[in-house]
Amino acid sequence: MLGNHFNAVCLMKNDSPVKKGTVQIMSDFAKILGQRIRNYRTSKGLSQEKLAELSGFHPTYIGQVERGEKNATVDSVQKISAALGISLSKLFEKLGAQETEARNIPLECYEFLSAKTKEEQEHIYTILLEIDKYKNK
Repeated sequence: MLGNHFNAVCLMKNDSPVKKGTVQIMSDFAKILGQRIRNYRTSKGLSQEKLAELSGFHPTYIGQVERGEKNATVDSVQKISAALGISLSKLFEKLGAQETEARNIPLECYEFLSAKTKEEQEHIYTILLEIDKYKNK
């Protein structure tokens, strides 16, 4: 269950978000999923155009999904994950896991590191190990 982290998306017939005052109602879930897709795409060195070609979508659609502007169907997400060479379970891993308002630092670290390239992840990990060495002295 996604609890408070899943906000309803109100869409008009042309799929543009409905505005309440100046605030757009967007799905946190769609934004997080889109960011994950972008993270995996960039970590694999793919452009939006290349991912679109591999998955059978238009580059504009890929950009909209990555920004959380489109609620992709499960079928669309499956095609994108296949084009990225990752399983749906990996793409959805820990998504919606934070059910309370308390900060989940391990989950935040996971999301932060997922957004980095493999090389950046290795550097960050090395830095963390060095910090941990000093902490234990």
